[in-house]
Amino acid sequence: MTTRLRIAVQKSGRLSERSLQIIRDCGIRFGSDSRLLKEEAENFPLEFLYLRDDDIPRYVNDGVADIGIVGRNEYDEQDLPLEIIRDLGFSKCRLSVAVPIDFVYTGLASLAGKRIATSYPNILRKKLGEAQIEARIYEISGSVEITPSIGVADAICDLVSTGATLASNGLREVEAIYHSTAVMIGHQGLSQEKRLILERLLLRIDAVLRADDFKYIMFNVPKKHLDKVAAIIGGITSPTVTPLLDATWVAVQTVVREAQFWDVLEQLKTLGAQGILVTAIEKMAD
Repeated sequence: MTTRLRIAVQKSGRLSERSLQIIRDCGIRFGSDSRLLKEEAENFPLEFLYLRDDDIPRYVNDGVADIGIVGRNEYDEQDLPLEIIRDLGFSKCRLSVAVPIDFVYTGLASLAGKRIATSYPNILRKKLGEAQIEARIYEISGSVEITPSIGVADAICDLVSTGATLASNGLREVEAIYHSTAVMIGHQGLSQEKRLILERLLLRIDAVLRADDFKYIMFNVPKKHLDKVAAIIGGITSPTVTPLLDATWVAVQTVVREAQFWDVLEQLKTLGAQGILVTAIEKMAD
């Protein structure tokens, strides 16, 4: 019987979509039937469990799943003895305090003695404790935003991405107390065979995620400016330079970070670079 690494993934939602797309980008083939709760990859020793996000840490902790992809907020809220294998960096959101429009908020101290509804009581309790603030925390499993309007709470603490849901319920975000991204978690009792499969999976995932941070660029530039070009663009090791028919010009190929691309482009133009071609990188490994 083939040993498979079992991964727990959120059944639906943006985190699920991004997680599964990354695994597909790793060249791993599997179905896309949303009704399935369990399935196996076709060409890699990986088995999927599709679960609610708040169930994933418990399944991994109990050994039902070997690893899982979940928001760091669920990992920290449940505080189980698991390890974070990778911070995957996507599905960014924040846990914020939000209050009714007419609530006078001057800082966390404004919450002293107030009723706060949240789905993340442990994270909130820790933050308030660090600030030496006592408040009444009400754990709500869903629809936290409605609690102030029906008199259940004076304020809420909930995950926020755009803030549109808060506004539609007459609330305003006043302070972010915690930031979350998707993380891969795992328990520490994996067999050697499963750890080897995990290493293979991580090699692929790292290559896909790293590619997102870079652009591959090609351009022609006067040879006399080559030293200045090299200082601007650098490269993974150094740029690739190819002579052209016109001996006073060269073609350059290199990789630049996405965050630096526009600055690099502007500087290259001042050096007379021409025919600048930019392409996305699908995979990138060390």
